[in-house]
Amino acid sequence: MSSVPTSPVPAIDCRHLTHRYGKFTAVDDLSLRVECGETVGLLGPNGAGKTTVVRVLTTLTPVQHGEVAIFGLDSRRHTMDIRHNIGYVPQQLSIEAALTGRQNVDLFARLYDVPRAERRTRVTEALAAMQLLDVADTPAGTYSGGMVRRLELAQALVNRPSLLILDEPTVGLDPIARESVWTQVRTMQAEFGMTVLLTTHYMEEADVLCDRVALMHHGRLQVVGSPADLKRQISTDGGQDATLEDVFRHYAGSDLAEDSSRQGFRAARSSRRTARRVG
Repeated sequence: MSSVPTSPVPAIDCRHLTHRYGKFTAVDDLSLRVECGETVGLLGPNGAGKTTVVRVLTTLTPVQHGEVAIFGLDSRRHTMDIRHNIGYVPQQLSIEAALTGRQNVDLFARLYDVPRAERRTRVTEALAAMQLLDVADTPAGTYSGGMVRRLELAQALVNRPSLLILDEPTVGLDPIARESVWTQVRTMQAEFGMTVLLTTHYMEEADVLCDRVALMHHGRLQVVGSPADLKRQISTDGGQDATLEDVFRHYAGSDLAEDSSRQGFRAARSSRRTARRVG
């Protein structure tokens, strides 16, 4: 895991963030601080509010109530500056299958306003970092699922972001492909000192990768801490070690069955659709 540098300005500073869709409160008075260089996992069951938080942090959804700052930049007043400082890999696939890998990354370089004189070099560097140079000029539609996710990471990294936000980046991937994606993320983070915020339903993934995890349920932040500390707090009597899944169930398990009956089919359908698309 990454070392966390001391900095007076956090990478992410959410204060009393609240977001409603009509009468439904998706995010309820969330306050969360992520230090520069940290890897933080945003966890929670389906419908917990994670995606809304991610969309606000990436400036895709405006702040309704509360304050959000990215590297000290106010989200309401410095939207474009924030976008130039972040890379984002959404849960749903964002590649153009008819374009080559190189063309896909070049498209994002243009969207991020990477200077023309640096664009070709940056594209090549991003592809090389994700170990995709050997297939860079092949249509992305022929890539395997793991290669597609690495291509999306190359897209997100082409502007050399200070903050990388990953929304379910390994959904639908087999264990080998998942490990390949995270190996590349860790390498890039070690080299450039990026801050990483990720959402995942793979508890073992969050346990290994994250310096801290923040667990949401029903729009509210339930607990924040290192995986080791959170597991220690709920360890069962008799010295049996708890897992991060136990922590998840401890804070969100009381009505997971109810949530599942309302949302499980929709979530499963979405995940299966994504899994089919990544092969």
